[in-house]
Parts: sequence; structure tokens; C-alpha cells
Amino acid sequence: MKNEEIKTLSLDQLNARLKELKNELFNLRFSHATRNLANPLALRTVKREIARVQTAIREKQIMGGNDGNK
Repeated sequence: MKNEEIKTLSLDQLNARLKELKNELFNLRFSHATRNLANPLALRTVKREIARVQTAIREKQIMGGNDGNK
């Protein structure tokens, strides 16, 4: 998913996507540990997408005024 696509998602959709990506990363790590992972670069790709989603979530929190610091 590209940055432009990620930024168009709502906060709920971003949180759902983050949960999916974390589950995918877990499964990839498990496959890698058992030496069944066909493409080890998939780990890097998923980690980077997680970072993009987390960044978009944080940007939306800041723009909405829900930064948690009161």
C-alpha cells in the first residue's frame, strides 16, 4: 500500500490494517525461524509498512488534537 493510499484511510481502518500487518509479521517471523520462508525480504517490507501505518495514525491523532498530552 502506498503512502497516499494509507493517508486516505480513517483512524479505525488504520488500526485494523496495523493489526493485520502485525499478525502477518508474526507469521513471517515464525516461517523464517522454521526455515520455510520463501522470500526473506518480505519481513522488511512488512516492517516498513507497519511504520508507515503507525506514522499515519500519529499524524491523524495530532491533527485531531488527540495527542494524549494534557
